[in-house]
Amino acid sequence: MEKYTAVVLAAGSGSRMHSKTKKQYLMLNGKPVLYYSLAAFEEHPMIQEIILVCGAEDISWCRREIAERYDFKKIKQIVQGGKERYHSVYEGLKAAKDCQWVFIHDGARPMVDREILDRIINALPKYRACVVGMPVKDTIKRSDPQGFVAETLPREELWMIQTPQAFFYEEILDAYQKLMQKEYTEVKITDDAMVAEYIHGTKVKLIEGSYKNIKITTPEDLDLAAVYLR
Repeated sequence: MEKYTAVVLAAGSGSRMHSKTKKQYLMLNGKPVLYYSLAAFEEHPMIQEIILVCGAEDISWCRREIAERYDFKKIKQIVQGGKERYHSVYEGLKAAKDCQWVFIHDGARPMVDREILDRIINALPKYRACVVGMPVKDTIKRSDPQGFVAETLPREELWMIQTPQAFFYEEILDAYQKLMQKEYTEVKITDDAMVAEYIHGTKVKLIEGSYKNIKITTPEDLDLAAVYLR
């Protein structure tokens, strides 16, 4: 049976939350934000392993207050993240060896669910690189350096990209290895699909996520997620 591994990122600082507690550890309906995405992978029958990536200062807390408290049996390793998000992803990928397919997910997205994971799993054998997202609802304009409208972009071609993003393991690991060897400073890496696109020229398939699959970034996001969970 092919092995599916989830790398869940919980190493971010969450400065825009204006809280001493990192956003992924804030309480949401009685449980840490991080709990919900881990639970989605834990409960999915096709996911065999979870690699949790967090800050060095949080490893003991995550083991005690997340993995052990909520009895997440699929969390096989808790590894230390890096300076930037892509450094943390690389550490998670290195720990996820011996799998065919890997999911990369932000622990601050608590609303990922079984249906989203199913759609990715069904698409992976054909496309080998998939990201979830949703078509934008608003008109998107590009600004010039002075803050004036430079261009109105065609809305029907634009998607809001979310996580999980999933890949054939050996291909995304190779892309990250090459990225880390050269540290491409001329390109700002904002998601994992960018690494596959930039390094390998990979065509990445867009998979429908959910408008509820929000990332907790501000206090308002936490309130909205609480509403969705209720």
